[in-house]
Amino acid sequence: MATAEQTYDVIVIGAGSTGENVADIAVRGGLSTVLVESELVGGECSYWACMPSKTLLRGSDALAEARAVQGAAAAVTGEQDVAATLARRDRVTHHWDDAGQARWVDGAGIALVRGRGRLVGERRVVVATADGEVVLTARHAVAVCTGSRAAVPPVDGLADVQPWTPREATSAKEVPGRLLVLGGGYVGCEMATAYQQLGSAVTVLQRGDRLLKGAEPQAADAVAGSMRELGVDVRLGARVSAARRDGGEVVLTTSEGELRGDQLLVAVGRAANTDAIGVETVGLEPGAYLDVDDSLQVRGLPWLYGVGDVNGRRQLTHMGKYQARQAGNAIVARARGAEVDLGDWSPFVATADHRATPSVVFTDPQVAAVGLTSAEAADAGLPHRVVEYPIGDVAGASVFADGYTGTAIAVVDTEREVLLGVTFVGAGVAELLHSATVAVVGEVPIARLWHAVPSYPTISEVWLRLLETWRG
Repeated sequence: MATAEQTYDVIVIGAGSTGENVADIAVRGGLSTVLVESELVGGECSYWACMPSKTLLRGSDALAEARAVQGAAAAVTGEQDVAATLARRDRVTHHWDDAGQARWVDGAGIALVRGRGRLVGERRVVVATADGEVVLTARHAVAVCTGSRAAVPPVDGLADVQPWTPREATSAKEVPGRLLVLGGGYVGCEMATAYQQLGSAVTVLQRGDRLLKGAEPQAADAVAGSMRELGVDVRLGARVSAARRDGGEVVLTTSEGELRGDQLLVAVGRAANTDAIGVETVGLEPGAYLDVDDSLQVRGLPWLYGVGDVNGRRQLTHMGKYQARQAGNAIVARARGAEVDLGDWSPFVATADHRATPSVVFTDPQVAAVGLTSAEAADAGLPHRVVEYPIGDVAGASVFADGYTGTAIAVVDTEREVLLGVTFVGAGVAELLHSATVAVVGEVPIARLWHAVPSYPTISEVWLRLLETWRG
């Protein structure tokens, strides 16, 4: 086996969306950069997460929107073409072919080494490739962007039944007749919604007393109610003690008795992909999330960065890309010997991880939220008041859909009179979220928000109604 040695300013392990963005910023800053990837360039989001999952949901969304408008509803005379939906998912993922992404990497001036990379000491990475080993040395920084994988809980027999993880759920070639879903977080709820609408009989088993832990309770309740209306069997407080295969069936032993299905999806959380990348050679614990500061630099190792899911801060694609931009800026500045400001909201830190993370759960209804929930504000001891308004009472909502229902929730700092957080629950509310994100990040005073006039008749008029409710 041949061995080659190469030196770059920056080595990025993991060529998902996070790693791509770190590398792009570094190259734009004048640093030679290499990406190391053992699977597909573009990573989880492009092939097994955001893009395929939202594509599986989109057809049902479009049908629901048409059926909610009198006149348009008359045109919906058939059911969703499941085979065509799966084929569209395949097109969106480019049939799990990363040639296009690899061309972008090359065009951006980024080197690419395909193989499994592992740290072997300070600023050194060995990549096992199909042709031998490549030894890489970084002049300035190594960025670990290896992401996370689905966690499988220690339930007796669970691993032996070979359950689906989100990867298999988003790339499945057929729709199972009966799907059991273990976990009621955003992945479990989205995939339960998608597969129920694609023809599965879905049962969701959630250990806690509500779905979407961490969301506003009204949002969780709305999603649970809607899923039940779709036909999903939602079981809260359910505990699974064992799993086995009985012929072609998956059998779960639960606190509510025995359950049987044709397939099982496990969606109960994530685990850091740090167990096989050599972190022990630099004094870190394999399998643990990387402990980083706000510039995404690993504490105690100024040449090493942990960016995206691998640090466990905010496991969302857009937050990984945000962290990548901030870390890339910090890497470039430090390579030039420039000062890196670690204060909140500087160009080098990921302050939004703490105060202004936006997220959307693409269920029906959608849940779009940014910043702190009312519970988080209370836990932080912040003086606050919660303001709610039914979105269905806004004129634009009645135009959007007949019988529109939804809720807007604002958490307001009563001392500074700025927004701490906003949640929207309803059809199509994902597109409302960025306005809330700007308001929370910018700490726009309530007094100034009065001058942000929403267009009529749109659902965004709910902003005015929230302010009127605040004023009383």
